[in-house]
Amino acid sequence: MAIVLASMLLAVAAAEMALPPADPLSASIELADVDRFATLFRRTSGHPSAEQVQREYLDPGSYGVRVFTPDRIRDARHLAATIAANPDLYARALDTCLPIVRGTTAQLRATYLALHGLLPERQLPRIYLVMGANNSGGTAGPGAQVLGLEVLCRMADTPDRLREIMSGIYAHETVHTLQDEPEAIRQAGPLLGSVLIEGAADFIAGLVTGRLMDPARAAWAMPRRAALWRQFEADLVTTRQAGQNIKRGTAAGDALHRWVGNYGSAPQGWPGELGYWLGQDMWQRWYDRQPNKPAAIRAMLALDDPASVLEQGRFRPAR
Repeated sequence: MAIVLASMLLAVAAAEMALPPADPLSASIELADVDRFATLFRRTSGHPSAEQVQREYLDPGSYGVRVFTPDRIRDARHLAATIAANPDLYARALDTCLPIVRGTTAQLRATYLALHGLLPERQLPRIYLVMGANNSGGTAGPGAQVLGLEVLCRMADTPDRLREIMSGIYAHETVHTLQDEPEAIRQAGPLLGSVLIEGAADFIAGLVTGRLMDPARAAWAMPRRAALWRQFEADLVTTRQAGQNIKRGTAAGDALHRWVGNYGSAPQGWPGELGYWLGQDMWQRWYDRQPNKPAAIRAMLALDDPASVLEQGRFRPAR
């Protein structure tokens, strides 16, 4: 197993070395894997065998499939069993959601052109659409984002919701691929670090798209800003006292997951992932203080001075 995994990682690394960045003018979602899966799925009436999955989907798979395999697809047997247990999910993903995703190419290019204009020195990731084992909407590998269509489709109850999800991926998630991971952000603690990372992605995504990533969340939070910031400041103290090893069910775990990592399990009455909004709110005040705006955007990607961002960006009610 160790030899197989090592070989897979070497293959992914070799593919990454030859992977050219996306060109904003011609960027498109790479759909060859999903199209090949669709041919197999329909020919087998939605019940491909593990051998067919291996031979016709995984073996000829792109870099995206190789990135998605170790911790998500796992292997052909697991994927075949997941498909057999959920054929309607995969059928809806192919028949209903895939055409919608195909129609978002112009949106992808517009977002990439804006990001390239803002950060011309940064390489933009390729985007691969794959079919996974119903356990991940996406991940990133060097030079690429890889999206799991069946999970994105499950998350979207309407065509407009799927388009909104794709817009967020093209903007917010792409910013994540451009962010650095300095030691300073780890030392800031899991709560402040997470809020700064996600808030920066939402802030920059808002710049390039001209809209809030989650208007409903912002509309809920703004009238409650002072109370939310008091809670956040208290939760910062709690999580810092607990250090890096924060577990659910503890006071520190409750403090952390009040803000992040709570999709589907937010505090009663709260929208999910409110830390994204609070992070963007913090970055906005910090950004407004910076005389050099291009340098400020690059500092958001560098994430190397969390304490200064908190000090300049924290909310201070007018007296």
